[in-house]
Formats: sequence, C-alpha cells, structure tokens
Amino acid sequence: MLFALMAHDKPGALDIRKANRDAHLAYIDETGVVTQAGPLLDANGDMCGSLVILDVADAAAAQGWADNDPYAKAGLFADVTLTPWKKVIG
Repeated sequence: MLFALMAHDKPGALDIRKANRDAHLAYIDETGVVTQAGPLLDANGDMCGSLVILDVADAAAAQGWADNDPYAKAGLFADVTLTPWKKVIG
C-alpha cells in the first residue's frame, strides 16, 4: 500500500536537516520501502521539508517508518502527515 509522507521543517532548522541528511538517506536505502522522495524547497531554493512515497503493508508500517526516520528522531519536523496514496501517472 502506498502512503505519502509530507513533512515541513521547523523554522530555522536547515542545519539540523543538513547534519542528519546522510543518516536519513542511509535509512531510505536500508529500509527499501521508499519508491520516490525529495526535499520540499522554500522560495530561496533551500530545503524546508520532505515528500516521501512509501510502499508498505499498512498505516502502522508507514507510521513506524516515519517515527524511525533520522530526521524525525532529530526533531527536524514541525508537522508530518501520512496519507494513503494511489499512483495514477508515472
């Protein structure tokens, strides 16, 4: 089942994002459930959030992945939503 994770960083948290980026990318690789992902950008082109598409068994698995993301553990996000998603194009 596909889930869209949308997260917005806390204001002024770019340094937290940069400091945890390698661990976040390693987590994506080791878990093997991310089908698409990338940072959200602000008006200056700086990273300010995340969009991650997860392919997992259910909502509990999506929540577990989100909770264990190094970005989440570092306290980067102001808010996170997980929404079931249906791929139609691409």
